[in-house]
Amino acid sequence: MNTEKTPEEKAGKGIVAGLIVAAGSSRRMGFDKITAPLCGRPLIGWSLAAFEACPEISFAVLVCPGERVEEFEALAAPFGKILRVVGGGNERVESVGNGLEAMESLCPDFVAVHDAARPLISPSLIASVVAAARSYGSAVAAEPVSDTLHRSEGSASLVETVSRTGLWAMQTPQVARFSELRSALGVMRLTAHHVTDEISALIAVGHHPHAVSHGGLNFKVTIPRDLELAAAVIGQRTGEGWLRMPET
Repeated sequence: MNTEKTPEEKAGKGIVAGLIVAAGSSRRMGFDKITAPLCGRPLIGWSLAAFEACPEISFAVLVCPGERVEEFEALAAPFGKILRVVGGGNERVESVGNGLEAMESLCPDFVAVHDAARPLISPSLIASVVAAARSYGSAVAAEPVSDTLHRSEGSASLVETVSRTGLWAMQTPQVARFSELRSALGVMRLTAHHVTDEISALIAVGHHPHAVSHGGLNFKVTIPRDLELAAAVIGQRTGEGWLRMPET
């Protein structure tokens, strides 16, 4: 791969790598949701297709359970941008760290981290978050919280109303400069600071990522009924050309 930067890249736009994370345990699902059938391909295939079709993404790395690397290599084989498949760790920060290490020699300027359990991601949303990251340093697909929030005490006893003003629900992709994200995750490891996503790590070390509100559907498949909802949404997108990618 030619990693010499063009004048445009030197001006700050840079090479963007995708990092698709599929190393979770699917505990709440009761079965392996990442390879569950969804409209004719494994669930993960929809994320792979979106990153393959996004012109902003130069290449990608896929992180999967360590004991299933060969299986996921076969799933990723039809997608030319997936250059490496690596095993993840016990925690998200370890899995993302393994993915960043696998792409370090390819010299990306930015990395777009995506949870493979969000199969409704589209090339246009990836591109929008990348564009925001180029302007602000880091960015994330997100939506303002619209539900009323209450805090519970004990089991389900509600004791306090929480203001939703200024609250955002995080999604993926989460895009940041490669060096800054790797540094932030390194600090989290050293300090044993538990984070559930990359934006949390960036905020913890002083960055202020930009939230990209898109108004579309990009939910995470967590319980069985989410598969039915995702299938219904994909069924409404049949006219989008990028969906006709090679089957996994």
